[in-house]
Amino acid sequence: MPASTRNHRALAVFVHCLGILAAVPALPTAAPEAATPAAAARPAAAVATPTETPTPTDSATAPTPAAPAPPPLVSPSVVVPTQGAPSPVTVAVTPAGTPAPGYQVQVRNTGSRPLATTVRQELPAGTSATWITPGGRATRSAASTEVTWQLNLPARSTTTLHTALSAAAPGRPLTAPACAFTSDGNRPYDCATATWSGATVPAAEVTAAPPWRRPPVLLAALAVVLLAGLGGLWWWQRRRRVRSGARRPGATVPAGATAPGTSDRGTVYPRPATPTATARRRRPPVWLLVGAALALLAGVVLAATLTATRRVAAIDTTKQPTSGAWVGRSATGVVGVPLREQALEFTVYRVACPSRPVAGGQCQATVGVRNVSPQQQTWHGQMQRAYLPGGTWVSTDEAATRLANQGRDVFAQPLAAGSRLVLPLVFTVDGPARPKQLELRSGVFSAGVRVDVP
Repeated sequence: MPASTRNHRALAVFVHCLGILAAVPALPTAAPEAATPAAAARPAAAVATPTETPTPTDSATAPTPAAPAPPPLVSPSVVVPTQGAPSPVTVAVTPAGTPAPGYQVQVRNTGSRPLATTVRQELPAGTSATWITPGGRATRSAASTEVTWQLNLPARSTTTLHTALSAAAPGRPLTAPACAFTSDGNRPYDCATATWSGATVPAAEVTAAPPWRRPPVLLAALAVVLLAGLGGLWWWQRRRRVRSGARRPGATVPAGATAPGTSDRGTVYPRPATPTATARRRRPPVWLLVGAALALLAGVVLAATLTATRRVAAIDTTKQPTSGAWVGRSATGVVGVPLREQALEFTVYRVACPSRPVAGGQCQATVGVRNVSPQQQTWHGQMQRAYLPGGTWVSTDEAATRLANQGRDVFAQPLAAGSRLVLPLVFTVDGPARPKQLELRSGVFSAGVRVDVP
């Protein structure tokens, strides 16, 4: 075959190959997009919905859809407690079985990831910490002493903390509540409280009063004394009356007896009639009536005093009787002591106020609320009050309370029967004034509870 013919054939094959290559659509050049979620999702969408095959020109000019933004990162150590949901952190406080005051605080993380928490324990007034679990720090203020721990709780773990105290008055019961807060120290996870009563101090035994000091025996003895006194006076007065009647002129002389002042000169007939004294009814003397009345009055007063003393001694001094339109009985206690009114049980675990004078300062009270009634209960923010030293009071700052509870209105939904909440209540006060007492109640007509703040 001549060389010119071979060259022509080779040129024809080359031109034919160029035509085939021109007919093949151009492939997209953005190969790295296949690794992104958007690029991986495009073929599936194309299969589910039939569309026209893009031409090289369309694929070159079509905009590439942007990849979705990744979800925001959440720190595994911050978990915001929500109302009604079980808390991932629980707290239990038990008194130590030691002669000196002491407590054991158990902090449990029931979640599946580690958490950072701040544990605070309020120490009773008049006490100081003698030993604290390493890592704790005691902070003393004018009102009280607080022990703080910063903990990192592993998943499904329990951490035990200990505190030992020295009390100014040994043997006195002491209550020390403890709370676990979020890592910022503002929102409570859970709180608990316990009262140390003394390990070696025996419990007070109630002994019965001796028989001679019991009110019924005293009343019976008083009645016997009064009757004996009245009987003696009556007998003495009767004897005196008989003697004075025998000496009175004109008294009847017995037969055969000679009247005083006469001589026996014989009998004169007819015998003159002997005048007879007219018998008249005698009344008891005035002094006897007055004495008996005074004795009877003294007996009544003594009996009333003994009965009132016995009833007052039996009254529980932590409770006050209801009056007027209040329903139920009011209870008064201190921080850390559960107090129950008609439908709810309140426990104030902590009260924190600004230490410096601030216009519109806010005091935050960490309060536990438990519904002890068989029905759901509604409570109102305006009925929760803080009494200041000057005698004035302020209600709950509902806007600040909602902000402290992550935007949740804790008064909007009723409390289910048997449910329990631990939440902060905020009271706005002027200056560095610290509330002297908190008044908490469930309803408008409820007697409520009163908590003395140190």
